Amino acid sequence: IKIIIPGIHRMHPEVSLSKRIKRHVIGRTRRYFIASPPGFETLCAKELASLPLGVQHVSVIPGGVEFKGRLDDCYLANLNVRTANRILLRLHAFKASNFKQLEKRLAEIHWELYLPHHSALKIRATVKHCRLYHTGAIEKHFRESIANGLAHTAINDGDGPDPASPQQIFVRGIDDRFTVSLDSSGDNLYKRGLKKHAATAPLRETLAAASLLLTGYSGKGPLVDPMCGAGTYSLEAALMAKKIPPGWFREFAFMQWPAYRPKRYGYLKRQYQGHFVRPDKPLIFASDKDPLACRQLEQCTRQFGLSDTVSINNADFFELVPRDFTDQPGLVTINPPYGRRMGTRQESTETFQAICEKLAREYKGWKLILIAPSKLLEKKVSFKLKTYPFSHGGLILKLMMGKIR
Repeated sequence: IKIIIPGIHRMHPEVSLSKRIKRHVIGRTRRYFIASPPGFETLCAKELASLPLGVQHVSVIPGGVEFKGRLDDCYLANLNVRTANRILLRLHAFKASNFKQLEKRLAEIHWELYLPHHSALKIRATVKHCRLYHTGAIEKHFRESIANGLAHTAINDGDGPDPASPQQIFVRGIDDRFTVSLDSSGDNLYKRGLKKHAATAPLRETLAAASLLLTGYSGKGPLVDPMCGAGTYSLEAALMAKKIPPGWFREFAFMQWPAYRPKRYGYLKRQYQGHFVRPDKPLIFASDKDPLACRQLEQCTRQFGLSDTVSINNADFFELVPRDFTDQPGLVTINPPYGRRMGTRQESTETFQAICEKLAREYKGWKLILIAPSKLLEKKVSFKLKTYPFSHGGLILKLMMGKIR
């Protein structure tokens, strides 16, 4: 016997899920975490706070910055924060000391609100002082819980997992307390989507951006990048000078989420286009003695509309003087060979000393960003600079900044 009550209809599963996504993901304030380069957490927090976002409760913690915000804030933080490595959405926090408790807590997470059916998964677990110490077993339980949770929803939004764009789940356990986070960024945010060319010892864009921000670079004065290599400093400065968000040319993991609305994100992006700057003449001067590096950088600036901002010259730093670029002092950025990946350590030491002598002789009055390959070489700089230690490619380097007096 089938009884039909007038006015009562069963809601279609797709409509029901869409409403739940709007209520619990799109419309709700959630906790997020920005992973930043070690030592630059405070700078990252200041950068986030300076953006016209609706974020709340911004706090610096070891390894990054926590904040509360809506999904739009997550979109725009990915798009705009130059010193961010990645941005995580906090999904759940709980205590578990055995696998039965873990399974119970995982069953409380509504995976279908956050993950598309067609995505491949990367689950990364780390633990410290936890009775659940086997990370492989923890990751297996997560994978099974997610598969079961998605299987019970009737919506199929894809043809199959896409290994090229996996969704990443980060699980961190400390003293039996676990935090589960979903990566909203995808590829590390230092990948701006600009550089398709390789370099022998490239500097990450996040570190280049951090040093430019710390020196107060605004894009209005000249910047000389005389040993540009892949052009990280030149490209990062060009984006800042033209007021182009660092994530403008790339995609993000959140674009695969069930909550993602392309029209909404497109609208948010368009708000920035009216603020783009077109300079009258280039104020960023890149040069390198390697002709291939110069050709690749020139091709990159043409492809992404930055050639009106960056002038590129195939020349040796030691054969150039500031007036070859500009008649007013500005900022000079140098990331010299380290001796581990380019030449020998002895050659690196001699090159670094020669660079410092030339800077002291010909760049007086200029601001300087200089990477020192070691503490020993740091002491050989004859003018006073502020130093920030940082890790890069397994090396402990020194980021040195100041004015050449």
